[in-house]
Amino acid sequence: MLEVLSPAGSNDALVAAVQNGADAVYLGCGGFNARMNAKNFTPEQLRQAVSYCHVRGVKVYLTLNTLVLDRELKAAAAEILEASRAGVDAILVQDLGICQLVRTIAPDVAIHASTQMAVHNLDGVLRAAEMGISRVVLARELSYDQIAYICKNSPIEVEVFVHGALCMCYSGQCYLSAMIGRRSGNRGQCAQPCRLNYGYDREENRYPLSLKDNCLVGYLRQMEEMGVACVKIEGRMKRAEYVAIATRIYKDAVMGRPVTQQALRELEKVFSRQGFTDGYYAGRKGQQMFGTRQEEAVDRSMMARARATYENTENQRVPVRFRVQLYPGAASVLQVSDRDGHVLAVQGPVPEQARNIALTPDSLSQRLCKTGGTPYYVEHIQTELSPGLTLAASAINGLRRDALAMLTAVRGQVPQRREGSFAAPQVYRSGVQRPVFTVQIQSFAQVTDGLAALRPAVLYVPLWLLDSGDAAARAVCGAFHVCAVLPRVIWDREWNKVRSGLREAKRLGVTEALVGNIGMIEPVRREGMQVRGDFGLNVFNSGSADYYAAMGLSSLTASFELTLPQLRDLSKPVPTEIFAYGRLPLMITENCLIHGRAGTCICGSTKTNLVDRTGSRFPVLRDGDTCRSQLFNSKKLYFADKLQNLSGLGLWALRLSFTTENAQQVNAVALEYLRGGSFDPGVSTRGLYVRGVE
Repeated sequence: MLEVLSPAGSNDALVAAVQNGADAVYLGCGGFNARMNAKNFTPEQLRQAVSYCHVRGVKVYLTLNTLVLDRELKAAAAEILEASRAGVDAILVQDLGICQLVRTIAPDVAIHASTQMAVHNLDGVLRAAEMGISRVVLARELSYDQIAYICKNSPIEVEVFVHGALCMCYSGQCYLSAMIGRRSGNRGQCAQPCRLNYGYDREENRYPLSLKDNCLVGYLRQMEEMGVACVKIEGRMKRAEYVAIATRIYKDAVMGRPVTQQALRELEKVFSRQGFTDGYYAGRKGQQMFGTRQEEAVDRSMMARARATYENTENQRVPVRFRVQLYPGAASVLQVSDRDGHVLAVQGPVPEQARNIALTPDSLSQRLCKTGGTPYYVEHIQTELSPGLTLAASAINGLRRDALAMLTAVRGQVPQRREGSFAAPQVYRSGVQRPVFTVQIQSFAQVTDGLAALRPAVLYVPLWLLDSGDAAARAVCGAFHVCAVLPRVIWDREWNKVRSGLREAKRLGVTEALVGNIGMIEPVRREGMQVRGDFGLNVFNSGSADYYAAMGLSSLTASFELTLPQLRDLSKPVPTEIFAYGRLPLMITENCLIHGRAGTCICGSTKTNLVDRTGSRFPVLRDGDTCRSQLFNSKKLYFADKLQNLSGLGLWALRLSFTTENAQQVNAVALEYLRGGSFDPGVSTRGLYVRGVE
């Protein structure tokens, strides 16, 4: 049966989830989770929450699904240890450095791959399994057929988001909030700029980045049949009443109860953005998926009914069995057992000979079944009762109370687990003092004499350009050390086309590919090519750098959310580069932004900009030859006048990334980086290398 996983952003929400049928809850504790603005839990509250849930047969998953700095690794290790000692059932991670920490510090705790890891194909799932991860939360953008394919071939459990907020960008790949306001979504501080209004060039403002909430309650049986293990409800920032209503409705659906129109209205009333969407799952992308939050009057009666399901009440959930023994001259005995294998017994007074009415199996069972106010119900009672005996009602109640109290204590016990000790990652220092240049282009028209004068160590060329096989491709591959750039998102059904492109690139003499997702590493290797790591891998600490190096990647691109001092201290077990020029990529979206503007598919022949309320223009480009979109920063990263600040960081290379530039502009930029230029704060930025992120 599908596991229903509910959000617990507060203790009230946790109780609401449990009392409304959740099989598991996920929550945050400490400073390393993707909903830092939720109330979250203290270590003591975490222990109490785990005990409360385990007594009632509910699992607890801790979210530790953010990127962590080197200086924070020790604190993260302490949080992992605290979680293990509290008895959590699994820890959700995004950062591979944290994944390694969990395996070292708490080897008996299961690891789940957060949706922040952007796993969207089978190879990503297989790679996660090789890391010791037991469950993957798939990207929310996947359709039914993609999920079914992954489930059919996955060696580990698959979890799917079925209700709640949808991000416009693939999770773990959004840098918009970080870039415009220093609040990193990868650090749990997203300011949700996607919910703001934007215009298309000079057109009137609208909300092209704000999706409706997801609602897949009508597809649960289908998901169970395809092999999904767990369905997840989003909402750690939402009120407890929302958790109660959503959990109850989804649990009812899992149990086979029909989803009524009244239930759907309740879901919409408690929280929605102009209704719901099933677009990604059903493969129906487009404008019908977009909506904004509307201020509506709170349905007070509905909220009161929701609170009544969890406030000062105990919805009995855990079945138990009793075996009672009453014999002359012997202490009364009550044995209690549950379905988890716990068998316990308590003793009470010696029964007496009845003077009037003797106990019968039925009368004894009626008293023992009175478990109201406890998290148990009695599914079976076995009575061993000699005739003619009696026992005071208070004694029978005491037996039941003591037996259930003992069972509660045992069910709430923390399992014995192994513990490891924290050891800071070994830091590999590079002796490089003067990094070389690498260059990334979007078109062959950007390959100019000025670019050639930079003598780039590597020229990063989109795979779809190399796949053309035309004279320009052959000329570029003959003149430069070319590395093919793979799209950051490749669904399983798209691999045949990608493989064909890789083989064409190999015929042109290309031997390397730049990848930005863990699900692309092995497929590239299977084609006999070396792998370089792009920014999408989110190399944020020395642990993750070392892990990718151990995978055999020949180079890495450090996260552009790091500051220059953090980059200096980052381990560099393989050659490491950073962006030093260009419009940084802020989003990759499954919904085509250009299609959203035009109402038709013209993304291959046009370019556009999103314009925010300040007038800043964010270019939108087609992602390769797909119908996905990439949103780029309004300002260009610029360091031509400060190259000396990038020396001494141990970096192998500085990447100049050309997106919207024409040939003349490419030449001008190349000249500035060769001779030094002047910084224009109106059009340029130092990025986050100076400002950092929260």
